[in-house]
Amino acid sequence: MKIEGKTFVITGGASGLGLATTKHLYSLGANLVIIDMNEEAGNNLVKQLGSDRASFHCVDITLGEPLQKALDSAVNKFKEIHGAINCAGVASAMRVIKRNGDIFPLELFERVMSVNVTGTFNVIRLVASIINKQKVQKDNEGKANESEEKGVFVMTASVAAFDGQPGQAAYSASKGGIVSMTLPLAREFTPLKCRIMTIAPGLFATPLVTGLPAPAVKSIEDSIPFPSRLGKPEEFAFLVQHIIESSYLNGEVIRLDGALRLSKL
Repeated sequence: MKIEGKTFVITGGASGLGLATTKHLYSLGANLVIIDMNEEAGNNLVKQLGSDRASFHCVDITLGEPLQKALDSAVNKFKEIHGAINCAGVASAMRVIKRNGDIFPLELFERVMSVNVTGTFNVIRLVASIINKQKVQKDNEGKANESEEKGVFVMTASVAAFDGQPGQAAYSASKGGIVSMTLPLAREFTPLKCRIMTIAPGLFATPLVTGLPAPAVKSIEDSIPFPSRLGKPEEFAFLVQHIIESSYLNGEVIRLDGALRLSKL
């Protein structure tokens, strides 16, 4: 799928990996529907990019009706939607039984699963419904594109889905759920003429990591085989671009991690 002139929903699009993706796709000529819970950051981002090709919606992705209203507003503005990049998520780091005997709160597990799995699925189901009603994209000569592609979806998992560490049970379970959704959704979306891929990032230079003490960051970087550094959010955005533009990528999970394998500590 060509990116220029297409419209993509980006959840978590005002920070971290989502922000890098928003800026990169915008630079390639896309229209962006930015969904994020940080209202100030989202509004400032649209001011920076310009409202002609960007809109912001402060919406909880786990809620059906508010998200549907945001997507309806986006369709009213941009006429069509051609895909969704799911970057919104939450993390948790707590053992089931802490050293002092405290038990992992069930509410925390439910929150992580709700945002990371249910929220991702909620975005995909509503955007897929919109795309299903749209016609196959055609080129400037009025011909359908080579693959008759109507939409592209990208989900964000984590290397923790494969080799999670102690204290990551909830987070790993949620990201494993995203990995497990990838193939069945790709198969379901065949008649919709849509593709879906998942990226499993390693450790990236986002505020959550770069805000740690310098020795801790250095230790993290040393654990990454090659290159021995944190991933750059722009590298995530470049992979999103490649997935959108490469029509034969479908139903697979790509690790983006510098060959990192999390230790058991």
